[in-house]
Amino acid sequence: MEETYYVFTETREGEFLIKLLKNFSGVLVSDFYAAYNSITCPQQKCLIHLIRDLNNDFFKNQLDEEFKTFLQLFTGLLRNIIDTIDKRGLKKRYLNKHRKETKRFFAEIYRQEYTSELVKSYQKRLTKNQEVLFTFLEYDGVPWNNNSAEHAIKAFADFRKRIGYLF
Repeated sequence: MEETYYVFTETREGEFLIKLLKNFSGVLVSDFYAAYNSITCPQQKCLIHLIRDLNNDFFKNQLDEEFKTFLQLFTGLLRNIIDTIDKRGLKKRYLNKHRKETKRFFAEIYRQEYTSELVKSYQKRLTKNQEVLFTFLEYDGVPWNNNSAEHAIKAFADFRKRIGYLF
């Protein structure tokens, strides 16, 4: 979280990632860009990206009671974890206690037979990404979001917009 590297490629294809990160031995914190799925190391998907998607969908579907209930489950889980992070930091010995909560959360969403298409889509998305949504609970110092990378690249993205060079 102290250094930033920029790699320019002509396309958004992720082939270069496999070569670039072949010797990487840490935990990769990333967004949900599919190319990261081919990297063979522990991964943490950015929960802020997920929260943004949930918020956007809630704004558009405020009358979907099933979605509200689903959001309450997820929010309750994440709120407890973030409270621990705020009090104790990103330390495995304190965060480890939330692993049981996450298992209960996933068991609950597996068990439910949702009728809302929106909730079904999130049920599928969370189930698919279950192994990479709460990886940070198992390691010291691994953030639950990629904010530091997003902030680091923001200056470069702003510069790119100012000069009118879009790629």
